[in-house]
Amino acid sequence: MSPAKLKIVQVGDPVLRRQARAVTIEELRSPEVQQLIEWMRETMRDAPGVGLAAPQVGVPLQIAVIEDREDLMASIAPARLQERGRRPVPFHVIVNPVLSLDGEPVEFFEGCLSLAGFAALVPRAPRVRVECWNERGEPQTIRAEGWYARILQHEIDHLDGTLYIDRMESRTLATIENHKRHWDALSTEAVRSILVPR
Repeated sequence: MSPAKLKIVQVGDPVLRRQARAVTIEELRSPEVQQLIEWMRETMRDAPGVGLAAPQVGVPLQIAVIEDREDLMASIAPARLQERGRRPVPFHVIVNPVLSLDGEPVEFFEGCLSLAGFAALVPRAPRVRVECWNERGEPQTIRAEGWYARILQHEIDHLDGTLYIDRMESRTLATIENHKRHWDALSTEAVRSILVPR
């Protein structure tokens, strides 16, 4: 199997709704799982996306890859990047993560490679701490805020069988095309005032 053949499964596939199982240190260090991680990296970059969890490629293991590259931000206005607290994040792997949330949730539009073509407002904690292993099985503590914290929460949700549509403000669900046309230039508060009646 080559990286081009790693298919990103779409909503409705049962693997996306199951709790992924923990990975043993022996499994993690095996050539098969190391190859899977490399293919996930290439699949995420090809999509393109900022994160990809193993269940999204049909493998129910507690593994996710994350990378938010500068070129993915090139078309986003600096004010929007600042508002979201979005900065480049180098490639890394999280295995068997345990997530701790901090702060009152904030809402931004979020999409998902397993719900291709859609986005919605999703509340997420502004800061997180993640205890996990890296791809070599070394213990890691990640402290993140802003968009990076959102990415971590989104990917760890996948490992728990949760999708952003389970957390979204349902009245804000839009195709990516309509999101860009009607909502992308507006603040979260403006979108809520139009779409979510009080």
